[in-house]
Amino acid sequence: MADGNGCEVFTDAAWAVWEPLIEEVRPRGKTPPKDLRRTISAIFWRHQNGAKWRGIPAELGPWWLAAQLFLRWAKQGVWERLLDVVQRRGIALGMTFIDGTSIRAHHKAAGAKKGADGAERDLREALGRSRGGYGTKACVIADGRGRAIAFALAPGQAHELPLAPGLLDCLPDVPGWVVGDRGLASDAFRDCIWDMGARPAIPPKRTDPPVACPGWIYANRRLVENLWARLKEWRAVATRYEKTARSFLGILCLAATADWLKF
Repeated sequence: MADGNGCEVFTDAAWAVWEPLIEEVRPRGKTPPKDLRRTISAIFWRHQNGAKWRGIPAELGPWWLAAQLFLRWAKQGVWERLLDVVQRRGIALGMTFIDGTSIRAHHKAAGAKKGADGAERDLREALGRSRGGYGTKACVIADGRGRAIAFALAPGQAHELPLAPGLLDCLPDVPGWVVGDRGLASDAFRDCIWDMGARPAIPPKRTDPPVACPGWIYANRRLVENLWARLKEWRAVATRYEKTARSFLGILCLAATADWLKF
């Protein structure tokens, strides 16, 4: 809900859902975080509105406290563990969907720490220049209800196909179908799906020979497209402001966890 100043905060009912999840995954330090509800509200407000950290309203606490907590927990994989925990509600594996999207990066996303070779920098930052501009390629694997299971990031100029096998490894069990668009059209990838015991529903490229792709299965790919539309309602997902891939992945996982809790 929004308070009188337009700040996004947790209602008592919403925090009753979020608090046990966060308590389960947060690091156990000597001193527990103070005003955790207010700090998490500040993190939500910043990412949903795409504002600067310094733009966080004063009533949500010190901006540096929210920034420090988010970045530290991102490095420790807390936001990814949060997404894993919420998935205990049950993953629908009748169908799974893999889809990628290009996310433009704000100019503030540049300027991360230098001094690494190209491959290491691509892994650390996942930023690159494509025909669409400077940005990131983000791929998701979603369950049969269109809820995110895991993400993978690459520089903007990268193709999504090399990321797909790793996303299959994130599944807790073998799905019935793996659905993807023509960007995943590859005999090797289809064989990978068959080998794991699932069935591919990936249409061939226009220059490829015909392959089986049931229309009644492929039509459900709208669920993963709708997922990206919901995630991009968070302005820090629609436009990348983070300098490191780890931080941006944290935002994706946080937004996906919120999306899970809507179902």
